[in-house]
Amino acid sequence: MAFRQALQLAACGLAGGSAAVFFSAVAVGKTRAGGDAEPRVVEPPAWAGAARPGPGVWDPNWDRREPLSLVNLRKRNLEPGEEELASRLDHYKAKATRHIFLIRHSQYHVDASLEKDRTLTPLGTWLGLLEGALGALGLSGPVSGVCKVSTDLLREGAPIEPDPPVSHWKPEAVQYYEDGARIEAAFRNYIHRADAKQQEDSYEIFICHANVIRYIVCRALQFPPEGWLRLSLNNGSITHLVVRPDGRVALRTLGDTGFMPPDKISRS
Repeated sequence: MAFRQALQLAACGLAGGSAAVFFSAVAVGKTRAGGDAEPRVVEPPAWAGAARPGPGVWDPNWDRREPLSLVNLRKRNLEPGEEELASRLDHYKAKATRHIFLIRHSQYHVDASLEKDRTLTPLGTWLGLLEGALGALGLSGPVSGVCKVSTDLLREGAPIEPDPPVSHWKPEAVQYYEDGARIEAAFRNYIHRADAKQQEDSYEIFICHANVIRYIVCRALQFPPEGWLRLSLNNGSITHLVVRPDGRVALRTLGDTGFMPPDKISRS
């Protein structure tokens, strides 16, 4: 596995950062005459746009990189012939597969009030966690030529109001509004088929947060994103998404911690 040939590391800070605003377009159930609540209807937020074609329907142009959608036929008075169109389509076709590894950060002090104090716990700094994760990815030896990128888009946050709702976690509506748009932007920026110029398969590691990873998995598989909180991830776990040249997405592993000793597994 040629991990060293094309490996990009996108890392973000452990702290969740500040949160603010959400406009939640949610119809809260009204009580009927008989006392039962009407079914709770969850509408997608405005920033989601037409991201989902409908339940059970795969959108082949989910990343807006479907070759036919990139060919501008309006530049010519007449539509191109089959051979010319095929040539133009090939110019935009992806040729490589992207392997995307989403690794949840290690355990840290979540109760700290200040971001600077949210440091790793002794368990979180356990060196074997990193070594085990790299070994699980086939990177047991030193890795050279790795491009490291940091981005605020992958900070922790509240991506979208979960359905069903939970009683122990209720961010303010404004937090969904700000965090949701940012995390959706992270998905659109980093989760897509390979660029047409990319010739070899790539293996990219994103070290980020549980909420971000769970939301990205739901969006990549075109599952209802409101279901993100139904998934659970341990600290240091590995989630492996595969994006094929034709835009199809597969989930190889979700929250894998099989490389860790049982006493080193943590969730919060």
